[in-house]
Amino acid sequence: MNRHRTIPRRRLLAAALAAPFAARPAALRAATAALTPPQSRGPFYPVEIPADSDANLVQVAGQPESAAGDVVQVFGQVRDDHGRPLAGGRIEIWQCDAFGHYHHPRDRGGRADPNFQGFGRAVLDEDGRYAFLTIKPVPYPGRTPHIHFAVAGPGVEPLTTQMYLAGHPLNVDDFLYNAIRDPAARDSVTVAFRAAPDLGAGIEAGRFDLVLGRSI
Repeated sequence: MNRHRTIPRRRLLAAALAAPFAARPAALRAATAALTPPQSRGPFYPVEIPADSDANLVQVAGQPESAAGDVVQVFGQVRDDHGRPLAGGRIEIWQCDAFGHYHHPRDRGGRADPNFQGFGRAVLDEDGRYAFLTIKPVPYPGRTPHIHFAVAGPGVEPLTTQMYLAGHPLNVDDFLYNAIRDPAARDSVTVAFRAAPDLGAGIEAGRFDLVLGRSI
């Protein structure tokens, strides 16, 4: 498991903005023309938003060590169904730690890694882009690895969904992943990670673009 040195948010976002769209497989790029499928928020959204809830989930303010787990960057762009970027919108993510525990009292409260935020939020830039530094999601009983996402902003319907790891063997049996019946829609929430040497040795990055419907 990687241990992470602090990466400033400006560098984290700059690396995401420099990443080419071609890094995402053609089938997944095409799928983003359709709305991102909604999924359950699940039972582990934070009861209280943590004091440290920035875009770097692997370094918690006041903790001497970084999170256990394999460090990854998740980045992408949020648009409406006409292709307009959601500038100034808010995006949130939450997930379990490297041992399968959430920071939530309903999930064996108090057992989650204190060095992992478990939740982060960011404001989308003028082009609707975001970047989070977190850990590669891991499975826990009954679920394939995933990260929860929630997005809201002016002129669009709020969206809650989940992001999955491309090629993970547990995907075939996951009830929520397979509840997305349309293969193209399922591909749109499935992300492949690749080495990101500009962020550090052993760190991978994956692009997750989201498309939201316009509000009436």
